[in-house]
Amino acid sequence: MFDLDTGFYVLFFVLGAIFGSFGNVVIYRLPREESVVKPRSYCYSCKTQIKWYDNIPILSWFILRGKCRKCEAKFSFRYPLVEIIMAVLFALSYHYAGLTWTLLEYLIFIFGLVVCTFIDLDHMILPDEFTLSGIVIGLVGAALNPQREFLDALFGVLMGGGFLWGMAYVYYMFTKNEGMGGGDIKLLAWIGAIVGWKAIPFVIMTSAIVGSVIGLIAARKQKAGLKTVIPFGPYLALGAVVYLFGGEAIALWYLGLFLPAV
Repeated sequence: MFDLDTGFYVLFFVLGAIFGSFGNVVIYRLPREESVVKPRSYCYSCKTQIKWYDNIPILSWFILRGKCRKCEAKFSFRYPLVEIIMAVLFALSYHYAGLTWTLLEYLIFIFGLVVCTFIDLDHMILPDEFTLSGIVIGLVGAALNPQREFLDALFGVLMGGGFLWGMAYVYYMFTKNEGMGGGDIKLLAWIGAIVGWKAIPFVIMTSAIVGSVIGLIAARKQKAGLKTVIPFGPYLALGAVVYLFGGEAIALWYLGLFLPAV
């Protein structure tokens, strides 16, 4: 039966797909220092502007079978993938936060994480436009949102950024090589600003486990051993998303083993 609550799930799914479509533009253009507003979406092969009916999130890619209507150049499956991921995460945000100020913060956070994840996968960078502004928005949100505590967010920034900075410093002291990018440090500080300091151990542990498995697979394929370089931002983002959508209980249980008062 279709009720009001179901309607909100559909609404946020559709909204997520729309923002996912815009996210694809940002992912492609921001690292190239191009405007994310103008020109309208176009085929990068024949430069033809894409009509609105060929730019419907998720659906258009499948209707056109992943090709440009005019020149039939192939469009990457990443386009609908990003839209689907964003749509699902927006719907999950509504499920866990409801119609609250926290939901608004989650939606902004999710959009930024998805965009940064794919930019990092493509270019091994995490744009300051997202990480630094995310820290500020997270702290301002914590100060204004009655459902959050400012000190929790502030300690999250200090603990998240401080931990990775310390790890990077120690690694550099022993190897004279940079093992952790500044973008990752700012990303974890941003995550801490949104989800608080209690989430940081969980996010680090989750990202380290997943990143290690992927890193070992990549090292075996590339035959580069420990010199294999992989972006760490996507795994930090994954850890943050898992925490938002169910991982908090696990994190609090884990902290409780060492800090019974938490």
